[in-house]
Amino acid sequence: MDPRAMRPYALAMQAYHHGDHTAELLIRRDDGYEDQVPIAFFFREPDAFSHVENFALDACTGHVLDVGAGSGLHSLTLQDRGTDVTALDLAPESVEIMRERGVKDVVVGDIMTYRGDPYDTVIMLGHGIGVVEDLAGLDRFLEHAGDLTHPDGSVLLHSVDVRDTEDPAHLSYHAANREAGRYVGETRLQFEFGDAVGPWCGWLHVDPETLGHHAEQHGWTMQIVVQPGRGEYLAALRHR
Repeated sequence: MDPRAMRPYALAMQAYHHGDHTAELLIRRDDGYEDQVPIAFFFREPDAFSHVENFALDACTGHVLDVGAGSGLHSLTLQDRGTDVTALDLAPESVEIMRERGVKDVVVGDIMTYRGDPYDTVIMLGHGIGVVEDLAGLDRFLEHAGDLTHPDGSVLLHSVDVRDTEDPAHLSYHAANREAGRYVGETRLQFEFGDAVGPWCGWLHVDPETLGHHAEQHGWTMQIVVQPGRGEYLAALRHR
């Protein structure tokens, strides 16, 4: 992903970290649909974590790679438990925030090109698999992740089946995607904070069946381990 696309998000995080607790990120979809996200969400305490987050963190073993670590909320929780965790984020601003908050092992990098020691667990929470942008990117990630994990390692990723909705705006977007020959979960987004507006980028929401099919093609088994509803799920990928 182009780092410029995520810069407004990183600046919003920085503003919150420096005291602007009203900071919000505007997320715009290419059909005009918009959503305002309070940045406070990314600085939650562990007692506010979702069932998906808690399950994923409890399932982490060995050396963990936290992809798209943001403010470090998940890395800090693992670190407090005595887990060896590396926090990876695309934005230098986020890395600076995490270091100031006490995350010990922080790296600036893109998961698609990152070369680190093999990990026992890779976590991608907060719909983090979206950074692969599209199905072609998912294939590249699944191939690359094989080199990032030990033979008995796992990838825990959070996504959503966007088809599980009755919202006319979303249903119309899905229909337009299909008509254009695109996968239904391939979205185009733009992030905005204050005067900072990022370039358009892809963001992938992948349904379980499609994820399982692509995972199998790249030597992984896929298991849904949490499925709280409304299309949300946590999947565990393991080497075959």
